[in-house]
Amino acid sequence: MSFEIDVERRLGETRIALKLASPGGLTALFGPSGAGKTSVLNMVAGLLRPDAGRIVVAGETLFDSASGLDLAPERRRAGYVFQDGRLFPHKRVRDNLLYGWRLADPGHRWMTLEEAVAFLGIGPLLERWPRSLSGGEAQRVAIGRALLSGPRFLLMDEPLSSLDAPRRAEIMTVIERVRDDLKLPILYVSHDRAEVDRLASTIVEL
Repeated sequence: MSFEIDVERRLGETRIALKLASPGGLTALFGPSGAGKTSVLNMVAGLLRPDAGRIVVAGETLFDSASGLDLAPERRRAGYVFQDGRLFPHKRVRDNLLYGWRLADPGHRWMTLEEAVAFLGIGPLLERWPRSLSGGEAQRVAIGRALLSGPRFLLMDEPLSSLDAPRRAEIMTVIERVRDDLKLPILYVSHDRAEVDRLASTIVEL
């Protein structure tokens, strides 16, 4: 199983409970705002601790409340792509891309800067500042930074929600290439049904 998640967590008055097992490809968490989709991503990333449960990705147990196992976020090797990109405004595109690569254990790196640039078609952007990028360009760079961190899987939190229709279609094509060509397991959050119908091999409604 690419993702095996069985977690419970109470946040204020909200109780999040999710159980899923997906065989591979892109697994989408679909539902309205406030349903707990991003919280589940943060639990898988190690940024939010479940009250109870178990998280297994690509055969490796990341969290198991019964045994007390809770891998630190940096040991989980998750590439996280946020809704707003979250590029470093004081670094040019090249240094944003290299940020994750420099932090990664050399033995975990499986893509070079040149390969990421070619894969995403962002060569002309390397010397630009994030503030000069369109929304679609910024998301391509954010995806590149995540890939260069040497991840075993990707977490994507509504990466298309701030884009206009042409840019949404462009980035969906990029995500399909990551899914199909790189074969990375992807856990993907969205509240757009048409989007998850196109991208996901497994859809889980919250």
